[in-house]
Amino acid sequence: MKNIIGVRFKKPGKIYFFDPGENKIEKGTFVIVETTMGQEYAEVIIANRKMDEKKIVKPLKKIIRVATKSDEKHHKENKKIEEEAFVLANKKIKEHDLKMTLVEVEYKFDNSKMLFYFTADGRIDFRELVKDLASIYKTRIELRQIGVRDEVKRIGGNGICGRELCCCSFLDNFETVSIKMAKEQNISLTPSKISGNCGRLMCCLKYEQEVYEDKLSKLPKVGAIVKTEEGKGVVDNVEILKEKVNVKFKDKEGYYYKKYDVKDITIIKNVENNTVNKEEQENLEELKKLEQLD
Repeated sequence: MKNIIGVRFKKPGKIYFFDPGENKIEKGTFVIVETTMGQEYAEVIIANRKMDEKKIVKPLKKIIRVATKSDEKHHKENKKIEEEAFVLANKKIKEHDLKMTLVEVEYKFDNSKMLFYFTADGRIDFRELVKDLASIYKTRIELRQIGVRDEVKRIGGNGICGRELCCCSFLDNFETVSIKMAKEQNISLTPSKISGNCGRLMCCLKYEQEVYEDKLSKLPKVGAIVKTEEGKGVVDNVEILKEKVNVKFKDKEGYYYKKYDVKDITIIKNVENNTVNKEEQENLEELKKLEQLD
């Protein structure tokens, strides 16, 4: 077992493990650590804890020190410079007539590098912009193009559920989300209901997908012909999580319905009714565009 602490460089952001050495460090303390990008100012999110060495990506670096008042002052000065650089860079972007949107500026704690994150529809020739910024700040300048999901993650916000956006609170990486997931979970295919603040399909569609896939593997599809105690019928509706199906039967008086547990029916022919109305087709076409942009 190895003694570790977990730190985060910004919120939202991934938690990284470091060796605290002989220090006992409380959650909420700030520390200076060495990374591949140079020295960084970070907040301790996980206090001293023992962890199985097999779960740790080696080598585990030691913290340089617990942040001092001087470090805190320097960090605040850097943040002020970031704000000023954001305004100045936007001015330069207009001067060079570049079709890009600046999202954030990040100035490394040791002042070795300044990063400018931006979004754009295509490739941008920003070489002249880099020269201008480097002549002003006398440090290494990097411009990094990011996607709209990353943009929203950096800006922050709340989702339609009322909670802080998942990407701003705990998601470390973006996973692929598809229309198929919404279909299989019987969620409305209205774009406004399943699109996030970024305009892409909501990340939370992924959370329960494995459960739905497992249950769907046991269930007949809508339109399937099944054998029941009442005889043969057609599946009219499926309750995925409850593993129940509503079966339609026909007699001399017309149609009637009865609900069954999936274990009480036998699938004779598993066909699916793929008919969609005009509104559903329009929604699907719009969602496919969002999926392609993902």
